[in-house]
Amino acid sequence: MGRHEIDVRAHSTAPPAVVYALLTDGASWPHWSPMVTFGLEQPGDGGGEEVGAIRVFRSRWAVSRERVVELRPDRRLSYTLLSGIPVRDYRADVDLEQSDDGTTIRWHSTFDAKVPGTGWFYRRILGGFVRACAQGLADHAGALHKSASA
Repeated sequence: MGRHEIDVRAHSTAPPAVVYALLTDGASWPHWSPMVTFGLEQPGDGGGEEVGAIRVFRSRWAVSRERVVELRPDRRLSYTLLSGIPVRDYRADVDLEQSDDGTTIRWHSTFDAKVPGTGWFYRRILGGFVRACAQGLADHAGALHKSASA
């Protein structure tokens, strides 16, 4: 059994500030991720999507409730899953690192399976989902940056 891990990287031609702005704006997720809708169930400690906020995303398959647990401007967004899929202790850290030509995005998640023997399945499904999110974020940020620079 044990912890399961997903580790995905993507590259964006946009600087970290542009990528971070999209990442921390839940309303932008339906434009670049598999999420269909976004709602803010509870504002964070400082209001809005700050630490402590509960964000609700709906995909074609599930409704997930996530709590923002760490923000480092232009560097990191971390969240934990409160409900939506049958896993325990899900945490994702999305780290942004400046590169010569943009931003490297690292989306790293860990979790435990609620039902023994199903971890491989959720790692596979979530791995594809996280890859789609990371690449969608990278591409969308790059396109926004390019159009703003033109």
